Amino acid sequence: MTGDTTDDATPGLGASQVVLEARELTKTYTSGDRPLTVLSYVSFAIDAGSTNAIVGPSGSGKTTLLGLCAGLDRATSGGVTLDSVRLDDLDEDGRARLRNERTGFVFQTFQLVPTLSALENVGVPLELRGERSAMQRATEWLDRVGLGDRLHHYPSQLSGGEQQRVGIARAFINQPRILFADEPTGSLDGQTGAAIEDLLFEINAEAGTTLVVVTHDDELAARTGRVIRLRDGRIVEDSGHLSQDEVAK
Repeated sequence: MTGDTTDDATPGLGASQVVLEARELTKTYTSGDRPLTVLSYVSFAIDAGSTNAIVGPSGSGKTTLLGLCAGLDRATSGGVTLDSVRLDDLDEDGRARLRNERTGFVFQTFQLVPTLSALENVGVPLELRGERSAMQRATEWLDRVGLGDRLHHYPSQLSGGEQQRVGIARAFINQPRILFADEPTGSLDGQTGAAIEDLLFEINAEAGTTLVVVTHDDELAARTGRVIRLRDGRIVEDSGHLSQDEVAK
């Protein structure tokens, strides 16, 4: 279902296997006495192993949509199925367990724990699962992202690019079914951001992980196999797929 791209490798996965489905997602906040709807009846399905970008201007609802798909927030109406699990059927603790077991996250602002070393930050997802090999695997992942000599450095001792490499290692360490990246290069300069993009897509292709990137960068989006464009809380473009208006028919 996804478009042809050299970055969209999907070893061993059938193109028809859906790992994420959003159906008629609507999110409304209360702003003073007035409701503010930031997403309106958004529907799509994402295939396992595919690479996808959610793009749009500021305020279009893309980060809100990512939060709903990842189970970080609840929709006002509609639903999300993540790796065959309906998020509406889970309480907050259940959604947290699902995220830790089956998803990974890369954030614009890195979201590293400042009091933990790079090694400890990367090992957190496995530590939460009680895995004894957490630190050994964290060491291997830091080597993989080129930070084998920074294991015991704290975030404040690392450059922005190095912090994002730690974030990428942390995101992949639990072998997630799907990885969500919210503006992964947004806090980096052009050269550093390009290197981080290359690393993210390289590791993702090796792992065959489903990738969903939220970005305002059309060049980054073009590296994915599918682009979902939002405007005013609605899908206005979905490359190679039905538009939102067509889905609603």
